[in-house]
Amino acid sequence: MPPATKRKKGEGQWALGYREPLNKNEENKKNDDGLNVRRRIIDIYSKSGFDSIDPSDLRGRFRWMGLYTQRKPGIDGGRTGALEDEELEDRYFMMRVRIDGGQLSGPQLRTIADVSTRYARGTADITDRQNVQLHWVRIEDVPAIWEALEAVGLHTTEACGDVPRVIIGCPLAGIAADEVVDATPELREIHDRFIGSPEFSNLPRKFKTAMSGCTSHCTVHEINDIAFTGVVNEAGETGYQVFVGGGLSTNPMFAQSLGVFVKPEQASEVWHGVTSIFRDYGYRRLRSRARLKFLVKDWGAAKFREVLEKEYLGYALPDGPEPDAPLARRDHVGIHPQKDGSYYVGFAPRVGRVDGELLGVIGDLAERYGSGRVRTTNEQKMVILDVPERHTEALAAALAEHDLQVRPSTFRRQTMACTGIEYCKLAIVDTKQRAMDLIDELEKRLPDFDQPLSINVNGCPNACARIQVADIGLKGQLVVDEDGEQVEGFQIHLGGRLGASFGKKVRGLKTTSAGLTDYVERVVRRFDEQRTGTETFAEWVHRADEADLK
Repeated sequence: MPPATKRKKGEGQWALGYREPLNKNEENKKNDDGLNVRRRIIDIYSKSGFDSIDPSDLRGRFRWMGLYTQRKPGIDGGRTGALEDEELEDRYFMMRVRIDGGQLSGPQLRTIADVSTRYARGTADITDRQNVQLHWVRIEDVPAIWEALEAVGLHTTEACGDVPRVIIGCPLAGIAADEVVDATPELREIHDRFIGSPEFSNLPRKFKTAMSGCTSHCTVHEINDIAFTGVVNEAGETGYQVFVGGGLSTNPMFAQSLGVFVKPEQASEVWHGVTSIFRDYGYRRLRSRARLKFLVKDWGAAKFREVLEKEYLGYALPDGPEPDAPLARRDHVGIHPQKDGSYYVGFAPRVGRVDGELLGVIGDLAERYGSGRVRTTNEQKMVILDVPERHTEALAAALAEHDLQVRPSTFRRQTMACTGIEYCKLAIVDTKQRAMDLIDELEKRLPDFDQPLSINVNGCPNACARIQVADIGLKGQLVVDEDGEQVEGFQIHLGGRLGASFGKKVRGLKTTSAGLTDYVERVVRRFDEQRTGTETFAEWVHRADEADLK
């Protein structure tokens, strides 16, 4: 008899008939839609307090409403993986306010500032997906916060969870003089039709969208689950190329182009089709393989496009061009003209860290010098719009009084950091303060360095701060110092390039947190000494001697 073949395990794909949950997360979602927890928060938990919260809501469905328990103070990184959630978590929450497209009106910014001051101990962080995160939120205060946010058109629905997360967009959509297409109408249509809908409230895992016609490609289309990127076809029509299957974390993959041309009026339908493929064909057996990137890798772009067109759209999309190459710096920092004759002023908080009082100041300045409109960026920066040219320098000076730099150093401009051990239950090391200290020290030691150089600081392997695509990516972990003691430190990734290559890991290249600044100074000086012409840091890394990288 021939040897028995081992039956391949099903991946939990709904479209293939695997409807029974294959893990605890899938069972929890089947038992009750995550969106339903909102009513329990308002009617029960906010009135009865933290101890009344059902564990399956607390550590599961609360995410559908943008809430995570934050890390209990005093628990060091060595215990991160050893303790259960209930041992790590505090009785307070991180609340993520989703800001689709990074677009904020004056009243919206003032409301976030007020909520931060009244309910979150003044905390506020601009994230690298254009959201604002608050901390120290009590369950008793959540309904009042929601009421305040929703009164000005903001919300926290599906800011976390196995759902379509915030849709990132160019902060200058409709503003920039050189944009290919203004994606705002398409972004809003998708948001209004599908966010908070039960149709997509049970995806295999999180689903990240980017939509932009920005020529600098500020929405980093290469690392999103789905990205619409502005292009012009042979007929001179503006529309979108579509990328699918990007993502980082412990298995980084760049998104693949579908090679199509999508008219603006088709974007919502195409988004719906791609999201439906993820819902129906996405892998649900293992959480570690439940992102869209794994399906795209297995299928390839050609099969993915075929399934999209035949099973979900019912028509074929025409072939389309690829977008032009991005700029060296993809942010929108500085003073630049808008297409209407006014100017926008982009400025850099340090690693996105602000507070309620400072947000109020920014709101005041935006009204005094502009129209009140403000934007967040996915580089943890902010932009004030609609400033008359004669007021730009006065605004820059006023921002500088609050340590908000319009002409920041490379280190201030291009350093990002995730939440870190201060609040995150997954983190191993401190990130925000460590990165701020690094910026300050590098500005003193290397005051004349002005080349593009991104430094991304992450507190764990999950890559929230995009370490694999940074020039210098720092992954938090415990390391052994010169005295043989286990201390906070970082594994170092060098020379990451969006859409081209992930950061290079040099054997044994790690640093303690205490030695971080010395290391970065050393490698940056070597680059500055050895670079030729317009050579970038990433290009230098891939030709440099290994000894020069240590």
